Amino acid sequence: MAAPNDNFFERVYTVARQIPYGKVTSYGAIAKALGTARSARMVGWAMNACHNMEDVPAHRVVNRKGLLTGKHHFDGTNLMQQLLESEGIKVVNNQIVDFDKVYWEPGISV
Repeated sequence: MAAPNDNFFERVYTVARQIPYGKVTSYGAIAKALGTARSARMVGWAMNACHNMEDVPAHRVVNRKGLLTGKHHFDGTNLMQQLLESEGIKVVNNQIVDFDKVYWEPGISV
C-alpha cells in the first residue's frame, strides 16, 4: 500500500519539473499551485524525499525570501548553490540575488 503522501509528492514533482532552467520558485508557490490546504512545509518534505530523482530539479525550490533553506539536503557542502549558479543564478550568503527577477510562479493546478 502506498504512503498517504505519495500522490501529493508526485503532484509536487510534476510542478517542480516545470520550473524553467535559470528560474526558481518557492515551497509555498508550489503548494498554492496545487490548490491544496497542504502547507509549504509538506512541499519541503517532498523535495527532501526526491534527492535520488534526477528529473526533479529540487535545487530550484527555495523559501519565499529566496533563501536556500533546503541546501543541507544536498550532497556536498554547496551543491544546491553550485547547481543554481551553473544556471546563471547568483547566490550570496545562501540567498538568491535579484530573487524577483529569477522567480517563477507556477500557474497551473495539478
